[in-house]
Amino acid sequence: METTLYIPPLGLAGQLGVPAKFESTGFAAAVIFAHGTSSGRMSPRNVRVAARLREAGFATLLMDLLTEAEKADPANQFDVHRQSERLLLAVRHLRATTAVERKPVGFFGAGSGAASALIAAGRAAEHDGIGAVVCRGGRPDLAGEWLNAVAAPTLLVVGGKDAPALDLNNDAFTRLHCTKALEVVPGAGRLFEETGKLDQVADSARSWFATHLLKAANG
Repeated sequence: METTLYIPPLGLAGQLGVPAKFESTGFAAAVIFAHGTSSGRMSPRNVRVAARLREAGFATLLMDLLTEAEKADPANQFDVHRQSERLLLAVRHLRATTAVERKPVGFFGAGSGAASALIAAGRAAEHDGIGAVVCRGGRPDLAGEWLNAVAAPTLLVVGGKDAPALDLNNDAFTRLHCTKALEVVPGAGRLFEETGKLDQVADSARSWFATHLLKAANG
């Protein structure tokens, strides 16, 4: 089941998906997606990963991080600090108005959205309850000094053929002080378009969130 939300105060659109087999019993945790530049809540790669996570029992939120007016200015695409604020607004909106309430929440960031997710995790107050982060083919380096503040267990996933991103992720990995892992997907490029590679990312994300979010949900 999917519900369209409009997150205040800007009315940013989001698609909240609840796994069908958990509608009656309730899901245990939720994952919010942070997309990269020139993308949004309809990103086909994030939509695909979100579907795999729902199959595993997670609720998912795919949302726009910029207004239509903001999208017209290319400079806004890399404003990861502004976008991190909107991720936290989404967390608070979900907790106040949906079944997410006090359930564990994780972030899945792709491209520059990886930095937005990491900054949001670093800034999150205790009540925001960010339990885990997964970054796909991301630019965690754009998070800068906020990497030092991330407490949530963090998984960085990089394509083995994406040498520039691998260097950036290796550097960011050394600056993280939380529970962490760096996974290199052999034969995958920047967008994980090769056969089976995006599914491998989804499986890794599912495992990471199951370990760190579901464990928190089960006490």
